[in-house]
Amino acid sequence: MGIPSDDVVVIRHPESPGEPSVITISCPDKTGLGCDLCRVILFFGLSIVRGDVSTDGKWCYIVFWVVGRGDRATRWGLLKKRLLGVCPTVLSASGLYNSYYRQQEMVAAQQEAQLFLLKFCCYDRMGLLHDVTQVLCELELTIRKVKVSTTPDGRVMDLFFITDTRELLHTKRRKEEACDQLRAVLGDSMTNCDIELASAEIASFMQASPFLPPAIPEELFDLELPEESPKKSPSSSKNPSVTMDNSLSPGHTLIQILCRDHKGLLYDLMRTLKDYNIQISYGRFYATQNGSCEIDLFVIQVDGKKIVDTNKQKALCSRLRMELSSPLRVTVVSRGPDTELLVANPVELSGKGRPLVFHDITWSLKMLHTRIFLAEIGRHVVGDREWEVYRILLGDDYELSASKNKIVDGVTKMLMGWE
Repeated sequence: MGIPSDDVVVIRHPESPGEPSVITISCPDKTGLGCDLCRVILFFGLSIVRGDVSTDGKWCYIVFWVVGRGDRATRWGLLKKRLLGVCPTVLSASGLYNSYYRQQEMVAAQQEAQLFLLKFCCYDRMGLLHDVTQVLCELELTIRKVKVSTTPDGRVMDLFFITDTRELLHTKRRKEEACDQLRAVLGDSMTNCDIELASAEIASFMQASPFLPPAIPEELFDLELPEESPKKSPSSSKNPSVTMDNSLSPGHTLIQILCRDHKGLLYDLMRTLKDYNIQISYGRFYATQNGSCEIDLFVIQVDGKKIVDTNKQKALCSRLRMELSSPLRVTVVSRGPDTELLVANPVELSGKGRPLVFHDITWSLKMLHTRIFLAEIGRHVVGDREWEVYRILLGDDYELSASKNKIVDGVTKMLMGWE
């Protein structure tokens, strides 16, 4: 009959302050489960400092040791609910799970979440966009696209295309909750707030564009790592060390990684393996006190065999090095008299993007006392990859608060968790 859902995800809190909380997941396995779990944990602002993964291909057992970042309180009950939501049903590993329920589960997974348009007007102030983004994150409203503009008289028109994790935004109560939360933060400066279901025509524009606007430099999506001196040891190198070995296991390829730690590192690793259809049979992850990470993974391909093709090995190692060294791209470019911040991150093949990117961008700009004049999020296909691109036109007074290099450095550190 399976096991109770309460036992699928167990969260044990530390006995002493400063120690990590322990999240244990025991459920049927699926390709990409680790990626989905790490994405949820990243969304809740937690860092994984240690991890163990074990599976026989049908059932998996995962343990994450996590710590919070900053002063943000963790909603543990909601976190458990969201982790349960990405775990396959317990019945999928039992004889009671028939083809009908499997088909229904596949259909539900393929359905697109309803897209809504949030429109509101208010008066501009420092950190406004971050405060709005913070509210939407707390409400579990995912920003798919945004269009923000500021008029000369200081009024701001915000258009947010959002989806609701709770799937309740079609109800009057949920819409009122969102507008009330925004009004509580923005106060009397907010003149109106409206949420409506996006039309099919608007939703069609959410598809990734195969054309890259001339304003976005192609160098932002470069997949080549800079060369480093061969004399450097892996521990002192800025580039991750990724090696493969087929001699230590009769049925698995061992991937060993040594790299610098960053926020969402395990998510970046898992999403890359998911996109390559690589399955982890056993894995160990450990973040050291000096900011480096040691990772050992015994993996197989989707056909259950080792990775023996040398071209596949080189391609996967190269992609892992790139994703673990530069999971997000940040640059500042000049547009005549204007200055624009560009941030790009790769989208999973499933269509899901990295969580909290816009939140962290706006937060870092708020900390740098830099105003946002225009903001836009879009998706573009470059080569064989889809990217989510954030374009932020900075206010005219940005040079008074921070230089270009300081902005790039500040945004990068916030996104990577190096602040």
